[in-house]
Amino acid sequence: MSPQVTDNGVRNRHVNTIVIGSGFAGLGTAIRLAQDGHTDFLVLERGADVGGTWRDNTYPGAACDVPSQLYSYSFAPNPEWTRSFSRQPEIQRYIKQVARKYGVLDRHVFDCDVTSARWNDDDGLWEIDSTQGSFTAKVLVSAVGALCEPALPNIKGIETFAGQIFHSARWDHDADLTGKRVAIIGTGASAIQIIPAIAPKVARLDVYQRTAPWLLPRVDRAYTQVEKLAFKYVPGMQQLYRAGIYLSRETQVVGLAKAPIAMKPLELLARAKLFYEVRDAELREKVTPDFAIGCKRMLISNEYYPALVRDNVDLVTDPIAEVTENAVVSADGTVREVDAIIVATGFHVTDSPTYATIKGRDGRSLADVFGDIGQQAYKGTAIANFPNMFFLVGPNTGLGHTSMVYMIESQINYVADAVRTMDRAGLRTVEVRLERQEKYNRDLQQALSHSVWTNGGCASWYLDKHGNNTTLWPGFTFQFRNQTRAFDDDAYHTTTLKIENLDKASSK
Repeated sequence: MSPQVTDNGVRNRHVNTIVIGSGFAGLGTAIRLAQDGHTDFLVLERGADVGGTWRDNTYPGAACDVPSQLYSYSFAPNPEWTRSFSRQPEIQRYIKQVARKYGVLDRHVFDCDVTSARWNDDDGLWEIDSTQGSFTAKVLVSAVGALCEPALPNIKGIETFAGQIFHSARWDHDADLTGKRVAIIGTGASAIQIIPAIAPKVARLDVYQRTAPWLLPRVDRAYTQVEKLAFKYVPGMQQLYRAGIYLSRETQVVGLAKAPIAMKPLELLARAKLFYEVRDAELREKVTPDFAIGCKRMLISNEYYPALVRDNVDLVTDPIAEVTENAVVSADGTVREVDAIIVATGFHVTDSPTYATIKGRDGRSLADVFGDIGQQAYKGTAIANFPNMFFLVGPNTGLGHTSMVYMIESQINYVADAVRTMDRAGLRTVEVRLERQEKYNRDLQQALSHSVWTNGGCASWYLDKHGNNTTLWPGFTFQFRNQTRAFDDDAYHTTTLKIENLDKASSK
């Protein structure tokens, strides 16, 4: 029976599959389920629309650092991209168009924040509570994403600040920064886009840097009309562009994951860019990283360094001691009065608050399990103690060089085949064997021991509290695609439906 969604809510609150989140991962899962003939599913989305991080991150200058042709679904190429690197409004527009094109919006429940999900072993079902009421499902797919929960800094007195203060992922569009004294905390991927966008209009901008990032040129340009026509009408042209970008990006894996010395050419390029764009020796020393390139996320920008050399921009490398009601005080005692504070301190990646809301077979939450053994999963997707649950953008599926959409589609292949296998074989439950999960993760950590992320001399959000890199994939992405091409039920404990229930299911 298919779920029915109305303006007033969901009539049928039991479905075969529930997907939490509707960013690239959740929406892609919904489309695949529908294409495979599975209509008995719902997508629970806490926002008012699809898009995930691209719906939420609307700060000035927001854009993708992966080329447009690759940062899109392989099954839904977009010949209308205007630039080689798309900006946030265009990406969000694309995601919404795909959702409409594939007809899955009627399977969404928006403004539905999941507050808990518990496995009921007696009934073999997931019990989900949300702001839109309760649901049950045989299969649960977590697609909440890694960059969905903003991380706020623990700074003395920050709650006493009387001016405007907001996180980059929760941008206050009612805040007029024109002519204001502004502080921005952080110099990561979001900050280096925000700073050039607001620097020309603020009176003063104080940039608080904890760690200087490595910057590479942003090779961005508008597509010509000829290119756009070719993408639209020449068979295979867009796929050829995509393949070329994919292959060129994969070459970075050699330096990142296998032989860090191979990153030297990129480092020399980054150093040349820094020398050319920052002529002041004192400022250049402040923004020169002290770790190997690639150890932390490599950033791309042609505007960040020029913004830092503006007369109204000051780079502060002293730690923040406290925030008062009208100022930021650095560790050297300097008091800088400000009217607004922008917090660009990233997200909870390895310690997401959502982990505490999902409880497995023995009653322990994901947060409990990850706290004991560290963040780990089998093929980044299945976790022992959590039957019939699949985790998209899970542990060690992140990338430092190319498009996450490729990894997401690989995981969706795996989940779709798991659902097909469960239906075909009449399986009541599937739960990955702990020994298979542990071996998989031992092999992962061994592979990561040779990487620049482990040997590059930096501390990053790639690492969990145990010091393990539980975020990134340590190889070529096509290797992960091959691993997830088919569901390997021999790696799982399985139980079957009772005969009478299997007969009923087969007669539908």
